[in-house]
Order: sequence, then structure tokens, then C-alpha cells
Amino acid sequence: MTDPVLELRAILGPKGWLSGIDAEPYQRDWLNRYGVAPLGVARPANTAEVAAVVKLCREAGLAVVPQGGNTGLCGGAVTEQPNAVIVSLSRMAAIGKPDLDSGSIVVEAGVVLAALHEALEPHGLMFPMHLGAEGSARIGGLIGTNAGGSHAFRYGMMQDLVLGLEVVTADGAVWDGLRAVQKDNAGYQLRKLYCGAEGTLGIVTRAVLRLYPTPRQQAGALLVMPDFAAAVAFGAFLRGEAGEFLTGLEFFCDLGLELALKHVPDLAYQLETRGDVYLLVELASGSARVPLDDILASALEWGMEQGLVLDGALATSGAHRAQFWRLREEQPEGQRLEGEQLKHDISVPPGAIARFIEAGAKACNEILPGVRINPFGHLGDGNIHYNLTPPVGCADFDGKAGQFAEALSALATEMGGSFAAEHGLGRAKIAMADSNRGAVEREIMARLKGALDPQGTMNPGVLVRSTL
Repeated sequence: MTDPVLELRAILGPKGWLSGIDAEPYQRDWLNRYGVAPLGVARPANTAEVAAVVKLCREAGLAVVPQGGNTGLCGGAVTEQPNAVIVSLSRMAAIGKPDLDSGSIVVEAGVVLAALHEALEPHGLMFPMHLGAEGSARIGGLIGTNAGGSHAFRYGMMQDLVLGLEVVTADGAVWDGLRAVQKDNAGYQLRKLYCGAEGTLGIVTRAVLRLYPTPRQQAGALLVMPDFAAAVAFGAFLRGEAGEFLTGLEFFCDLGLELALKHVPDLAYQLETRGDVYLLVELASGSARVPLDDILASALEWGMEQGLVLDGALATSGAHRAQFWRLREEQPEGQRLEGEQLKHDISVPPGAIARFIEAGAKACNEILPGVRINPFGHLGDGNIHYNLTPPVGCADFDGKAGQFAEALSALATEMGGSFAAEHGLGRAKIAMADSNRGAVEREIMARLKGALDPQGTMNPGVLVRSTL
């Protein structure tokens, strides 16, 4: 057989193939925990080139690893074997014209999320996916990991925002499922199968995304809560009181606030009172006639009367609201700058958040007394980013990272939740999945992988055990 590298270069042209030092920026994952040097990085310019690359790699027995913005936290977009080709979708970044009447848009997989937000602004439409990495995360990666973000409880996960897909399958064929309809029950829901598959079944090349009207008004508040139980109770009240207008319900703790204020420049806390927990609330409406400020002020007053809210402030402008949001968004950065950290992506039923955090703190302190615990995340859907920092005066976790992961994943499973809420499994959590999910569930996933990728060339070692 002809040298596959020569054939790949011929398919992709001079801008489409990177190797050696040019491939190094694609080699390691965002947390710098996974990744070896691949055979090279393919940068196709269109779907036909993606299909040709996948077909050639399959014939040559080379692994194919799709990569978007490489902002994932579980090592799913890099390779752990040298006989692999990373397929970067960065050159496929076309944004179609939005269908204003239908509320949809066709985009290529390499579109950066922030670029999509910017492109939609003049049209009065929005794509309601927001997360910390939106300046680098790409649509294909968001689909592959079924991303959630801060507005998932209102608008859904990525699978709920995808109407149609175009996918290059493991044998190099192209499935055209670019149907811009919400209701399509003509068989298996294939588009949802590829959402969260992390490139193990095929490569998403284009997508039809669901859009929403840009809100004509928004209201926001930052609230100080005495504890997590109060935050859960007030969140339940807000869901009933604000209903469909409630678009953001985020929480963070005092340790997270302290680390953010300590390390992140120009970050300011504007309330007089400090507490154990903080809630960030956002309401939005497409109508200017809805009294959002009155709804939020009334809810805040009720919360104070009930002893659930210690202090709070309503945002007086968009800039003020953005300052509130920044306190939440800088939580990961503040902890990163403090030093060594462990990240855990947990979800439980929203009503169980306080119980999980209490039980989790007990378990973690039994493993390593004095470990600093920084839970923050999405109160509306029960997603807790349960991050740890070593005890004061300690540089690391004394080799106990695995014990923390096992204890917290078992606790989440016991409470009817998940140890992989929105970051996926990647390479990091396969063993965790094997021990926390039933044999039948894991076998179904393995059978799907075997049926759609019988040679095991699509992102081996991710989601399920590698067979390549």
C-alpha cells in the first residue's frame, strides 16, 4: 500500500496536513494529562475531504480522533497511540444564513460558539448555549460531548438544540440528516445517537441548530444564602414563581468566591454580607411587557421573610448583571490559580444538592482531612462542579485523587445521579463508568460501537474499551 501520509497530503493539500512540531498544539488535552504525538493532524476543508480521510485511515488501520476546540476535560480529543490521525475541524467554520421564520441555522462543525453568538446578534436571534470555553469551543465538540452549560435547565442540553446532522460514518460514508424539523419520528433518533458519542461512531461535519428570539429584556440578582439547603428551597420557589422566565440559576460557595477575588484581577464583590452560598438568578422575556424586575424583587422579599436569603441585590443594568455573572464564571480560574486541583463533574436531582454536598464533604475529609472543597454549578439542573484544592500548606493530594473520584462517583450514583454530568467520559472516566453503570448498559454501548465501527478505528479508547 502507498504511504498513507503521502495520500493524506494529496487529499488535503498543503494547508490540510500538519506533522512534527506543527502538530504539537493539537497533541495534548486542555488539562495536559493525555496525548501522545499522532502520525499527523488532518485539517479538512469540507465534508468530502473528511470522508476521504476517514476512509483512507480505515483501510490503513489508523485510528481517527476528531478534535474541535480541544477544551474538553476528559482527554477525549487527543490520542494515546502513535498510529493515529487527529482530524481537526477548525477549517470548516462556515455559518449559514439563519432561517428567521423557522428559527434555525446550518453551521459547520468547526464554528466557534462565540462566533455563532456574534453572527446571530444582528438578526434578533440567539443560540442559547453558554459556557466558560465559548471563545474556543467548537460546535462539533459541543455536539460530541453533548454539552450543557449555564442555561441547560431552561433550553436543554446540546442534543435538545440539534435539529439535524451531517455525519461521516466510520467507513467514510456520509449520512445526510440535515432536516430542520423538531418532529421527525421516521425511525431511530440518529441525531441524538451522535450527540455525546465523542467521535466514537463518526464525525459530525454540519449541524442544523435550533434558535430562539433574543430576549427584549432581562433581570438579574445576586443573593447571599445561609446554606445549600436554603439555596435548594429558594430555587424550587423560583421555578414555580418565575416559571418560563427563569433562564439562569447558578450557585457558588464562599471558598470559590474567596479564591476568585484573590487571584482574578478587577473582580469585585459588591454586597455587604458574605455567606456560605451565593445564588445568581437571571430572568428573561421576549416581551417588554412582562414585569421581570417586579417578579424578581417580590421573590427576593419572600426569600428574606422566610430566612432563605440573607442579602441580595438586583442588577441595575446589563453591565451590572455581567459583573454578577463574572463572579460565577471566574470560579474555575480562581481555583486554577490557587494551585493543584481535582475536578469532578457531578449531577444529582436538584432537590438532593444539599444532601450530596454535605455527604461529599464528609467523605472527602475522611480521605484527606482539611481538603478544601469548592462546589459550584447549575442549581436548576443539579449539575455540581465539585472541585477540590489541597489543604492549606499542602502542595498536592497525597496520591489520593483516585479515592476522591471513586467516593464521589459512588455517592452520585447512589443518589440517582451521574458522575459525568456534562463533560462526558473521554479517556478519563471509562473505569468509573464500568464500576458505576450496570453491565447491561455498558454492553449496549459496546454493541453500538461494534456495529457502527467494527474495526474500532474511530477514537479508540474513548467511552468504551478500545479494540484497536
